[in-house]
Amino acid sequence: MNIMTSKYQVVGYRAFMVTSLLFGFWSCKQPKYPGPKTAEESIAAMTVHPDFEVQIYATEPFVKDPVAMTFDEKGNAYVVEMADYPFSDMEPNPPGKGNGRIVYLKDNDKDGVVDESVVFIEGISEMTSVMAWKKGVLVTAAPDIFYLEDTNGDGTADHKEVLYTGFFTNNSEAQITNLTFAIDNWIYASNHGQAGEITSTRQSDAPALSVGGADFRFRLDKELYEKETAPAQFGQTLNDWGHRFMTQNTVHIQQAVIPGRYMYRHAFLPSTRGVENISDHDLRMYQVTPAPYWRAERSRRRQETYDQQGKGQIEHPDGHFTGASGGTVYGGDAFPDGFYGNIFTGEVAGNLVHRDVLTAHKTSPKYVASRANEDKESEFITSTDSWFRPTSFAVSPDGNLYMVDMYRQHIETPMSIPEDLVAEMDYKQGMDMGRIYRIVPKNKKNLDRTLTDKENKTTADYVKLLAHESQWWRLQAQRKLVEAQDKSVIPSVTELFNNSADARFRLHALYTLEGLGALTSDIVKKALADKHEGVREHAAILAERFPENKQLLVSLLDDQAPRVAFQATLSLGQFNDLFVTDQLAKVAEKNVNDPWFRMAVLSANNGASYELLKSLNKTSFFASYADEKGQLINDLAFILTRKDQGADKLLNDIAGLAKSKGESKWLLGAIEGVQKASGDKGVQNQAVKSSLKTIMDTSTDESVKSKLSELLKI
Repeated sequence: MNIMTSKYQVVGYRAFMVTSLLFGFWSCKQPKYPGPKTAEESIAAMTVHPDFEVQIYATEPFVKDPVAMTFDEKGNAYVVEMADYPFSDMEPNPPGKGNGRIVYLKDNDKDGVVDESVVFIEGISEMTSVMAWKKGVLVTAAPDIFYLEDTNGDGTADHKEVLYTGFFTNNSEAQITNLTFAIDNWIYASNHGQAGEITSTRQSDAPALSVGGADFRFRLDKELYEKETAPAQFGQTLNDWGHRFMTQNTVHIQQAVIPGRYMYRHAFLPSTRGVENISDHDLRMYQVTPAPYWRAERSRRRQETYDQQGKGQIEHPDGHFTGASGGTVYGGDAFPDGFYGNIFTGEVAGNLVHRDVLTAHKTSPKYVASRANEDKESEFITSTDSWFRPTSFAVSPDGNLYMVDMYRQHIETPMSIPEDLVAEMDYKQGMDMGRIYRIVPKNKKNLDRTLTDKENKTTADYVKLLAHESQWWRLQAQRKLVEAQDKSVIPSVTELFNNSADARFRLHALYTLEGLGALTSDIVKKALADKHEGVREHAAILAERFPENKQLLVSLLDDQAPRVAFQATLSLGQFNDLFVTDQLAKVAEKNVNDPWFRMAVLSANNGASYELLKSLNKTSFFASYADEKGQLINDLAFILTRKDQGADKLLNDIAGLAKSKGESKWLLGAIEGVQKASGDKGVQNQAVKSSLKTIMDTSTDESVKSKLSELLKI
């Protein structure tokens, strides 16, 4: 059904709201939970960074329960409404049919405020994200990812195709979400590591993909899909260089340091955790709303229990991240210098917006997320309105940042709240409300919008937009060119790659050529020698397709940019020969102090082998002991034990080394790795068991004997 709402209904609606509020306050002298505010009042309750202001873009009744939005290449806004949250069986819909909708917003009088809302699709439970694709949109709604299109131009989706299915369906806060088109032409989605057996409707013969412990990515142009580094919850974003950052409740910013395709090359790594909390500041947030009654009371009870048990643990009812949501890289062109590339994250429990400034780590392949100097003891936006729930953000064609406010009295799922407190909470309060705000700089730039405002863009226009200052436009242009598969643009895209002075533009051109099937070994060779580290890093990824460039990959192992050297290590691990093993050993020797480099080496099939130990012997790795070196040997022993291949030879070699060096820590690390891999069942491989017994019989080190005695008793 197509539902439209007129701007002129707003006055009556707000009058009703005021009457309802007055009645609510008169009927209850001391309500445990405050009532709602109008959108104007809610903005007045905000304290915003002094260089910015917040404007109304859309409010109820045009949007209700919004959780995510997207703009397509024409500037059309699609908003996901999640009225089912936190229950999938809320009235009025019957069982099996949800209340979720996607609405298409229109600003007919061009005043910057929405005055019409068209229901694009309705009656679907727990939709969580939407992304523009071809002539329609992609949508996540567990257990599915599907495609919607309006084929007759009436504003309502009349075509639906389920693309992937099998995703986790319990707990709406941990389901498939955050569809994001990235510079590498893959679409990324957050799965929060939830279990699921994923099948593609377009490839019915393909085996199901188990995604437990992983997120998800796919390419519809090549019919590819695979596991990705997890866990992202509600919030996933990628910067100009394709580095992926995720939000997860209490951990407001993490980085996926190592992509999943490398971690899953073999099944024997001690850990497949490829993310790191990169915040250099703790969980502290500068909230200005008091904790709601239920949270304060729950915290009081928990603290009482902790104190009785003598745990020394502190339960914070407020002022600490617990509901971080929707982290988004700002990649527009409207904000002042210094804001491009920052990540903005909502905190739905703290009623605020947090800002992180990213800086590349000097020695490790990761970033450091810091507070801006002016935000050391404050937030980008705070509010005294406890209903303010900033769930997500979207960069728009106009270069500004749009903020989605679900606007609910209660945002926490009842599963984590004591039943007696839940009984006092009405989760339907706010189900008929919602806001979307536009965050704009006070000092506006004079930007040329001639090309971006053009109604019907050609492929030639999209080639020009690959060199736009806004990341949003560059990604849209790349997507449209890859979708169109117009080979006539290849010469102009190649020219952009060859001649652009901006590394961002060169990188988009490089991946547009990849998406058009026009990538060559020579193009990748040139990219490997690019003056910018971001281009070199992606050239290393693409060089995996061209074995003739393997030697150039080796040259990047000593790149001054840690991320380039790291990616070269990962990419070189795609090749299987003794030469590669020797190179991986050199990387391990040089970068052993960094756990990510150690993981990169061991993730390769060559690195997960006894041959790596032999190659390490050709370097100065064993000249002196260090705990990080011992950890590498520990991990290698774990891998070989799990592989049931070569652990006995490693033990024999390390035992000889420990004896000659007079340093038992080498051997203790190897034994501990075997022990950890063997688990409760103990050592099963007879050759390994024999090596351990021989070492025990010949060792004079009591710490080694004690460790072996413990292991061999199992």
